[in-house]
Amino acid sequence: MINYYDVLGVTPDSTPQEIKRQFRRRAKEIHPDVRPEDGGAAGEMRLLLAAYETLGDRNRRFEYDRSLGAVAAERGFDYRAFLRGRPDDPFSQARLVFHDLLTDHPDEALEVYARLVAADAFPLERYLSREDAMDGAFLLAEVYETRGRLREAWDLYTRLYLLERERPYFRHFIDEVIDRLRTLTCTRMATVIPAAELIERLAQLIALDFSRRDTAVFYKKTAEAWSALNRNDLAMHSLAKGLQCDRKLSGVKKLMERIGYPVP
Repeated sequence: MINYYDVLGVTPDSTPQEIKRQFRRRAKEIHPDVRPEDGGAAGEMRLLLAAYETLGDRNRRFEYDRSLGAVAAERGFDYRAFLRGRPDDPFSQARLVFHDLLTDHPDEALEVYARLVAADAFPLERYLSREDAMDGAFLLAEVYETRGRLREAWDLYTRLYLLERERPYFRHFIDEVIDRLRTLTCTRMATVIPAAELIERLAQLIALDFSRRDTAVFYKKTAEAWSALNRNDLAMHSLAKGLQCDRKLSGVKKLMERIGYPVP
């Protein structure tokens, strides 16, 4: 496998600006117009262009680095140690998060991800390809769920839904994300977070325009939360909204009696 870093004369932790600068310098040195007598100059220039087109594009560079890492691993090179040795390079650290998630180092992945989030709300999207960022976010959300860190999981699942709606990638698998959001919000979080916070998160899900059935469930849970806060007026309003979405909404009879909603 050709090492494009060697072709350009840069190192794997070089910044995009350094790569561009070095490409321009090398292009001036080997361009066929500068060395017309050199029959190999055109071939060198093509190789230099290929190296720059790969390393100068963030997504292509990531894929190349992953392939280069696999080749290096076969030769005894520790790719994980390589990434861990670059704590100040966010590109390497984002790759480390993804690598650790894929190689069963979840706690280490969470630790590195927490450092990245402190500087950037959506670090994986900035430093990984869109597809790997979404896959990584889903894996992170799963780890957060198993660790009982439900808010972090909820935030990632919600972000994934927004990204999928913007440009599909998960396709039918997005139903799994929606199902996890539904279960997380209406079952697990409903019993452990303050009612006011639950109402706010449910309002965000309602605004995402899921199916009418899902939206009806979210309105029902909102009504239950308002009831817990002794705001039966708002509970009745939320329940009415839910019934508008789904007249056959289940599990509402006791709620109706509790908040004084007219039973048909």
